[in-house]
Amino acid sequence: MKKILFISPRNPFSGRYSGDVIRAREFANFFSKKFNTTLVTLDKINSNKKIGKINLISFKEKNLIINIFYILISLVRLNPLQLGYFYSKEMRDYVQNNYKKYDIIFCQSLRSAQYVVNLKNKKKILDMGDLYSKNYSQAYKTTKKFNPIKLIYFIEYILINKYEKYCFKNFQKILLFSKKEIKSLNSNIRNKIVQINFGIHEIINKFKFSNKNNKIIFIGNINYAPNKLACSNFINNILPNILRINPNIEFHIIGEISQFNKLIWQRNRSVKIHGKVKNLKPLLSKTFCGIANLNVSSGIQTKLLTYMSYGIPSISSQQVINNFDAIKSSLPFYKNEKELINLILKLKTNKNFSISVSKKSLNLIKKFKWEKVLKIFDNILK
Repeated sequence: MKKILFISPRNPFSGRYSGDVIRAREFANFFSKKFNTTLVTLDKINSNKKIGKINLISFKEKNLIINIFYILISLVRLNPLQLGYFYSKEMRDYVQNNYKKYDIIFCQSLRSAQYVVNLKNKKKILDMGDLYSKNYSQAYKTTKKFNPIKLIYFIEYILINKYEKYCFKNFQKILLFSKKEIKSLNSNIRNKIVQINFGIHEIINKFKFSNKNNKIIFIGNINYAPNKLACSNFINNILPNILRINPNIEFHIIGEISQFNKLIWQRNRSVKIHGKVKNLKPLLSKTFCGIANLNVSSGIQTKLLTYMSYGIPSISSQQVINNFDAIKSSLPFYKNEKELINLILKLKTNKNFSISVSKKSLNLIKKFKWEKVLKIFDNILK
């Protein structure tokens, strides 16, 4: 049996509700059915254990001071700052000392590519997912002029853009979500690119229209800057206008979140914070709308697929929907804040419209079942 070394910057079995974590878990479980799979990751403690058929080796995450030190080292070396944040000398040493044992090396995200990008004579596959450089470019353009973080976004855009190109040269296969992003790349590297969707396991219709439904939901890792900006903008600029028309509406945020943001946002009585959860279903009752209102977005937003898999009518920004080739002409999206408010209120009050969006979602999501998505690896891993 072939051996595969899977390198992930976050433990896929940590229970975090984040797109990259969920995807890594699905990939690891799939690989373990066909390969002798070793998963190397960062976590809260050092450990060496079995999860199913997977050999899980974790190295303890560093504290903030050490992370800042490695970030500065990355900057001096003209590498992306996030490589330094996710760097582990122990993980690097393990990979360098053991990589020859494996037939295939699979890296989940740019953050883990740093451990193997220079290795020769090995089949290396990188799950890039999205073009991060596009994310940082958008963040730079949308951040206000005198905000100091604007400079950080610009620096990271330059560094990631350079590093992505380096990875394109040094990996045999690169996985990307969006056909639109693939088309934006130079034709001489497209033969290395494999388009792969995010997936879902089950399709369960949890939506039932009722005038008593009063919840708008947002799902995602709120520590991820584009998600944080989307929630902040909604709470400060959109929600007040909606509450003037219907004061009973609530905005529910589901996903990992800092204590600071939780404290600040919950001062608004119409905002409910649920944090990280393992089971979404109990939170979906009385939901009439899920939103993917990101102004900074590349690739596929997994929150939208989650809404669809439960039949929850959703609304996306034009930036988000443009990356979904299979669904962008079928589901509601908005171009400005006024359109977003109107669509939310329409889903709240118009039964025929709301049910129609729900049914379209349940039909479209069938294309994204994990068992269909993962078949792509049958050819990649040969």
